[in-house]
Amino acid sequence: MANPSPRRTLPLLTSPHKGGRSALTCEFRCGNACAHDVSNTSDNAYFGDVVASALSRRGMLRAGALGVLAAGAGVAGVAGAVPAAADPDPQVQSFGHGNRGGRGGLRFAAVAPNREDRVIVPEGYASAPVVRWGDPVLPDAPAFDFENQTAAAQAKQFGYNCDYVSFFPLGGRRGLLWVNHEYSDEALMFRGYTGGAAATEEQIRIGLAAHGGSVVEIERVGGSGQWKLVTTGRRRYNRRITAQTPIKLTGPAAGSDLLKTAADPAGTTVLGMLNNCAGGTTPWGTVLSGEENFNQYFAMGGGAPADQKAALARYGIDTASTAPSGRGWERVEERFDLSKHPHEANRFGWIVEIDPFDPDSTPVKRTALGRLAHEGATTTLARDGRVVAYMGDDSRFEYVYKFVSKKRYIPGFDRHNRTLMDEGTLYVAKFTGDSPATEIDGSGRLPADGRFDGSGEWIPLVTGNVSHVPGMTAAEVLVHTRLAADKVGATKMDRPEDIERNPVTGGVYLALTNNTRRAPAQVDEANPRPANKHGHVLEIAEQRNDAAATAFAWSLPLVCGDPNDSATYFAGFDKTKVSPISCPDNVAFDRDGNLWISTDGNALTSGGERLNDGLFVMPVTGPERGYLRQFLTVPIGAETCGPLITQDQRSVFVAVQHPGEVDGASPEAPASHWPDGGAGQPRPSVAVAWHTQGKKIGS
Repeated sequence: MANPSPRRTLPLLTSPHKGGRSALTCEFRCGNACAHDVSNTSDNAYFGDVVASALSRRGMLRAGALGVLAAGAGVAGVAGAVPAAADPDPQVQSFGHGNRGGRGGLRFAAVAPNREDRVIVPEGYASAPVVRWGDPVLPDAPAFDFENQTAAAQAKQFGYNCDYVSFFPLGGRRGLLWVNHEYSDEALMFRGYTGGAAATEEQIRIGLAAHGGSVVEIERVGGSGQWKLVTTGRRRYNRRITAQTPIKLTGPAAGSDLLKTAADPAGTTVLGMLNNCAGGTTPWGTVLSGEENFNQYFAMGGGAPADQKAALARYGIDTASTAPSGRGWERVEERFDLSKHPHEANRFGWIVEIDPFDPDSTPVKRTALGRLAHEGATTTLARDGRVVAYMGDDSRFEYVYKFVSKKRYIPGFDRHNRTLMDEGTLYVAKFTGDSPATEIDGSGRLPADGRFDGSGEWIPLVTGNVSHVPGMTAAEVLVHTRLAADKVGATKMDRPEDIERNPVTGGVYLALTNNTRRAPAQVDEANPRPANKHGHVLEIAEQRNDAAATAFAWSLPLVCGDPNDSATYFAGFDKTKVSPISCPDNVAFDRDGNLWISTDGNALTSGGERLNDGLFVMPVTGPERGYLRQFLTVPIGAETCGPLITQDQRSVFVAVQHPGEVDGASPEAPASHWPDGGAGQPRPSVAVAWHTQGKKIGS
């Protein structure tokens, strides 16, 4: 919606804040992960333990290409140096991943923090829903009826919570929108819902059908930046993938004993994908969707074989309990009972590749990219044309990964390109700070050199069928990737989430959402605050600006929170002019190389109330580097997912996930009525914002 009149805003507090996710979000999104013990119990060193080594290497690594961050402008030193081979196909990567463009200024008045139950955009802009939970996807899908839901209907309708969004142009004014459906919140979906033990079988089957993803055809509204769902005609590309869709396993771990079950003795076919969060696209025009908090769907971990419990526990599965799961899915599908099918959990936590142009194609889980709580996979091309995928493991004290294919991408050679994600090297990151440990004291104060920065290396875990981890086979490394990363000494990070490469500079940007469990003794230069409830953003400059390099420099351009807090940092920009930001989640770039950041779990409050999440933008080069402004906010209880900036920069898409998901909310007492308004129930939806005069976003 546009803002025709002044709105009620809430002033920020300057004292410590309370806030974060609601109990509903914690229960249904990640199975109350924050209430459980940290699954990473490895003794991997923190920066404080290795800083002496860092200092001895500093001079060497500051020479040559890795000195670009030390120059004081982050990755600005490599601006314009992205190799031609790394430019994505504009017909594939048209949203958020376009070809290099000229730098353009951002000229809009920042949206103020608020608690409004609508999408708020700057003056001169408008917004509207594009597709909502329950909207028909398949041509024979019935209209949505909240009071009379069925599993058969949901399997043909737009699924529940929407996260990652990507777009594929069809030519003219139409295109395809792919959307992940991360999880279902039955407490908001059904009246009187009291938990999995009391759920009806039909409610459980609706939940299974509400997961997965959707492909929908959309069209531009006139000549504006608005888009709407195509609701008539054949819609031949439209598709629903659910938790019951057959999916093929490929790559080095496919067929491994660790992936075999009674229902699939070959270990090559899985039913469904679960908890799909962020994602990416490939140069050949497919989607990469990441399975994240899959552990919460499984029950009876205490009954699993003793020799498998350590690996299950490393992925957050309770191996002491023989209780039912919170969702109760094992009541309907026995495969979710680990006492009977302990390998079933190993078949989730992968990157799934989907062809949005072929609704009859079988999705593929690419085991070469490792198994973890995948936030997503962002692809680019190395200087020699090999495909590189960056990935975060979204849990406290987990790691950052990348995959480099063995073979090169060949434009137009589809049969060859579809094999590239099955063979290559999987790496995990080790970050080293360059400041004395005494200068990283947990206060958030910058060290003497004026920035949190250092060097790093990508440690190989496995290449094809060859393991680089002593005592583990290649299949074991790929199925138990967290255990392999523990062994090689990877760096524990504050919830690594989305990672994107800047199309202008080639710099790689990582959102680290938060980590309230980091103790004062565990701070390091890449994670400089204890009890980090607001998160930060890390930037990487690969050696020679080559995505396949194994050495890099890094810095923190953004340490989030209230700008009035001395522990925050906005790349040295004047903090009296920036917007407050908390819990960065997804990141994207426009053609000009500006960094867009969506947030999840805003821990900033006013008057004891948690402020709404939003979408922010920040230049990462030039005199306005660090000038962060809030572009939009989402309704009460929602998080901001996506985002996608169109190639022409006239539209920005965001997935508004779990509106109204706050403590005490229910269908009888909804906390939000977005997007339908009135007395309507909240419906997770994808929305689009555009400039009412047709100007590019941010201008």
